[in-house]
Amino acid sequence: MKARVKWLDHMSFVGESGSGHSVVMDGSPDHGGRNLGIRPMEMVLIGMGGCTAFDVALMLQKSRQKVVDIEVLLDSDRSDEVPAVFTHIRVHFVISGTDLSAKQVARAVQLSAEKYCSASKMLEKTAEITHTHEIVDVKIDAES
Repeated sequence: MKARVKWLDHMSFVGESGSGHSVVMDGSPDHGGRNLGIRPMEMVLIGMGGCTAFDVALMLQKSRQKVVDIEVLLDSDRSDEVPAVFTHIRVHFVISGTDLSAKQVARAVQLSAEKYCSASKMLEKTAEITHTHEIVDVKIDAES
């Protein structure tokens, strides 16, 4: 896996992935940025959320669950000291679907947290990571 980060100006950078995608990163105004893009540490948190969401979606699809939507809500705390690493990350899944198995959902979240999510495994070196989930039952209208 490769990536490239190029300075634009002020405190703005563009990150380019090896797969050809780009994202603008910028610092906060109090650090010379102009608020033109996502902060690098926000991207780390989003990356972890995407990693675990990917795992859970894949496991639920493989177990033939009728998933309609998956949302991962992340809340974190960072150290007051430099480096300001994440010290606590709370991950909450909202999984919507029809006739979802509570056991299958809980197992998918647990397996992602404990075994599969590479980003979570790296971040747990400095942060306590907790996972919760809720299931939203979506009724499908038979007449539609």
